[in-house]
Amino acid sequence: MSRTKQPQPPRVWQRMLSGRRLDLLDPSPLDIEISDIAHGLARVARWNGQTRGDCAFSVAQHSLIVEQIVAGHEPDPRWRLAALLHDAPEYVIGDMISPFKTVLGGDYKSVEKRLQAAVHLRYGLPASLPAPVVKAIKAADQVSAYFEATLLAGFETREAAKLFGAPGTAVCDAADFAPRPAAEVGQAFLDRFAELDAVLAAPRPAEPKTPRLASAGRKR
Repeated sequence: MSRTKQPQPPRVWQRMLSGRRLDLLDPSPLDIEISDIAHGLARVARWNGQTRGDCAFSVAQHSLIVEQIVAGHEPDPRWRLAALLHDAPEYVIGDMISPFKTVLGGDYKSVEKRLQAAVHLRYGLPASLPAPVVKAIKAADQVSAYFEATLLAGFETREAAKLFGAPGTAVCDAADFAPRPAAEVGQAFLDRFAELDAVLAAPRPAEPKTPRLASAGRKR
């Protein structure tokens, strides 16, 4: 009597160049490496690749710009690091354009949230960021999207403002949006991460001790 071969469960993990295997349904912070994030994001195209230039405008380059915008008004290095990593899940799941996210619905969002929480925990950030920080990063993300849309993706300024909001007083250098080769921008992402990580790891200076006043009965 022949036995029916049981079907194997579908594979839900991805192998990274670091050798890690990241489970998409139950991602462990221990399986996340910044080298994998930088490598992946530098090769994931924003706007599905529908941008001007000899190479794609990558998620890594977008992330560097968003962090730069946030750094202009945010002194806490934790939240600047969070800005740099705000699209980190896309090193695994790619950059889904907003219309496609709407089509996919909640399943995509739940996977994305689990991955983002694992990335945050891996690098010493809270799994869920404080609401003001989320708002600030989202605002910077939309400023970057506005300039990407008008400088690279063929949008008229009025259409971009309607979809992403007008940039207001935010000032960005158009040169920052010139698409950069993957290897170059991946290294820039790693370098910026190392700078922020070093600040977070550095011990805080001790508070100066208040000098004690001489007691009334002390001899001079």
